[in-house]
Amino acid sequence: MGKLGVHNLDLHGKRVLTRVDFNVPTEEKDGRIVINDDTRIRATLPTLRLMVAQGAKVILVSHLGRPDGKPDATMSLRPVAEQLALLLNQPVAFAEDCVGPVAQQAVAQLQPGGVLLLENVRFHAGEESNDPAFAAQLAALAEVYVNDAFGTAHRAHASTEGVARLIAQRGGRCAAGLLMEKELRFLGDELEHPARLFVVILGGAKVSDKILVIDRLLEKADTILIGGAMAYTFRLADGKKVGKSLVEADKTDVARAAVAKAKARGVQFHLPSDNIVATPVPTGKLNKKGKPVFELQHPRVNSSLDIPDAEEGLDIGPETAGRYAQILRSAKTILWNGPMGMFEDARFAEGTAVVARAVVEATQQHGAKSIIGGGDSVKALNQLGLSDQVTFASTGGGASLEFLEGHPLPGVAALCNA
Repeated sequence: MGKLGVHNLDLHGKRVLTRVDFNVPTEEKDGRIVINDDTRIRATLPTLRLMVAQGAKVILVSHLGRPDGKPDATMSLRPVAEQLALLLNQPVAFAEDCVGPVAQQAVAQLQPGGVLLLENVRFHAGEESNDPAFAAQLAALAEVYVNDAFGTAHRAHASTEGVARLIAQRGGRCAAGLLMEKELRFLGDELEHPARLFVVILGGAKVSDKILVIDRLLEKADTILIGGAMAYTFRLADGKKVGKSLVEADKTDVARAAVAKAKARGVQFHLPSDNIVATPVPTGKLNKKGKPVFELQHPRVNSSLDIPDAEEGLDIGPETAGRYAQILRSAKTILWNGPMGMFEDARFAEGTAVVARAVVEATQQHGAKSIIGGGDSVKALNQLGLSDQVTFASTGGGASLEFLEGHPLPGVAALCNA
């Protein structure tokens, strides 16, 4: 059943608690916290402008980082309020807390058409535990609730599920923002009856992260293209050597079952036929998680299906990239989730870049509908400057995966039905 949309509400003079995803990348420069990428802030501007134009009193709530339930100045949303004011071209008030007297006073001062950003909701432990008392404090600030934060909709937190349930229980309206509606349409409705040829590109590190998505998409897809480290688990399942590549040896039965299901359903299931490999050499150093750091030396193309014992696969090779690009030229619907290799390192980024350019070509020149399922795929597109040339790029990573798997998202389920 469809969800109530923000455009269906009369918001004039109403206090509207709006969950947004302002969890943006930041860094410290010259003693100040600065925003590196404001994509997530820009993504919610259409919803905010609509509410401002309607004369709503817009109260924004978001998290930033993982402060573990206590205040942390490095994760304050104050810099976000400053950036949002520039983007909206109007003042954005900022409250030093998201509940209690400080928040209540800031809300009381809001005028119709005004915007207020509350401090990081994860500065309170009650957010992630969905504590009823904390959710009640948030709910007390508003008459209406709007969720425009698809990226957090898979979490049953106080600001995504608890507050919506409480406002709905007292007869208040709980609606999806414009961005949330777009996410649900493209990841849901558009993929329910895709135009053919429907090609799915799946990458990333682990088969276990994507197996439910693979299983579900095997019901709908015509062709599936596999890349990333997860490809090595499929190759191991096929009896091939994978060297020092990242692999899930305990998931080979799952990989074999997926290939068998694809064959039974007549779905073309493609694996890399060549790879970019390198030799991992210990540096004697540990990373922040206490794991050994390796230097990747002597990158080269490996044209064999077997990877030598001393080498690690880190990207699809040029033959595979070219083959995948050729297949994508015939696609009318494309879903892409997960990079083809370790694209953060330029030596292992070409496979992802070739696939990205092929997706853009299919979209721009052949009229394909291209849907990018959030996370690192979108990050790679941004890095290549191509994110505005696909049909839709999701703002959700984990939320996109769970939605594609067919799981109900708590933050969506809590909204009013249309």
